[in-house]
Amino acid sequence: MLTKGDDYPIHQTPEPIAYSGSDRNFYDRYFFNAYAPDGSAFAAIAFGVYPALNVADAHIAIVTDGKERCLHASRVLGMERLDLKVGPIAIDILEPLQKLKVTIQKTEGIAGEITFEGRAFPIEEPRFVKRNGPRLFMDYTRLTQNVRASGWLEVDGERIEVAGWVGTRDRSWGIRPVGAPDTQPTPGGGITGFFWQWTPLNFADTSVYFHINADPDGKPWNTRAVILPDGAGPEGGYHSDAPVMETEILPGTRHAKSGKLIIPLAQGEATVKIEPVATFLMRGIGYGGEWRHGALKGELAVAREDLDTVNFDHADPGNLHIQAISRATLSQPGRDDQVGVGVFEQLILGPYRPLGF
Repeated sequence: MLTKGDDYPIHQTPEPIAYSGSDRNFYDRYFFNAYAPDGSAFAAIAFGVYPALNVADAHIAIVTDGKERCLHASRVLGMERLDLKVGPIAIDILEPLQKLKVTIQKTEGIAGEITFEGRAFPIEEPRFVKRNGPRLFMDYTRLTQNVRASGWLEVDGERIEVAGWVGTRDRSWGIRPVGAPDTQPTPGGGITGFFWQWTPLNFADTSVYFHINADPDGKPWNTRAVILPDGAGPEGGYHSDAPVMETEILPGTRHAKSGKLIIPLAQGEATVKIEPVATFLMRGIGYGGEWRHGALKGELAVAREDLDTVNFDHADPGNLHIQAISRATLSQPGRDDQVGVGVFEQLILGPYRPLGF
């Protein structure tokens, strides 16, 4: 089947673009977030394409005053991967790797238009590869880019001006669990625990990125930290494969009360102190729950969901995956401290002995 993508030099296999290998869990996703400088308002967007499931979905969540207002949309893909619109939510690529726009046509009281412009060239994170016994559990690549955001949002008649906001966008593609879970267990398999932290942070003239995937004993199987000045190109910035995050857990939860990131440098070390101020529940953009990524909802389905980000059940498995909107203080040798804002994404499943789980 020939599609619009076949007229672009983007083929990765001998087949037409409509096909993406043989793994049913292949996905191709956009993610965006943006937030006011004081963390008082926050928005996140996810847009995913699942070629082997023939599904596309999109989500937006807006957090203000302890409430998360979400709009979910899902449709049959029709094997056309370049139609970047699902119901009321659409993406326009204005300048590849630099400027993208998300538009939300007013639906269920939610509307908006936000342009995301990169502060520097995107970073490429190390390739994520993890097996579940003999089966491939994850195999994907992700680019990440801190951004300046502009435009507007509307929630139930209240207009929010997106001016002076910053945030992060990413693009990831490859294999990880999507759609309905497999019903047959794999002998010799079983992921005993999953530990994930991700902290893209925005400062006045600098971005800091950190992530870690670790096993239950705390041994990282994928980690990286990057300090990147505005305007840096593909080879710019400082990259470290040996960062350390010291995490204090909020009692009775699996979420962080605070974090201290330590990045070794030739002239000493950089540190970033992270103080969460508000919570964004990732289920609001399809990370779990009824609207999980890749779920088949029919030809087209659109629905609103409202969540409480203050008085939620921390023990509910659907609420374990969060982004904490956070203040951050960056200290580097020979420079004045910088105060910024970002997110501290967290997902801890099963045992993680360094933190007592």
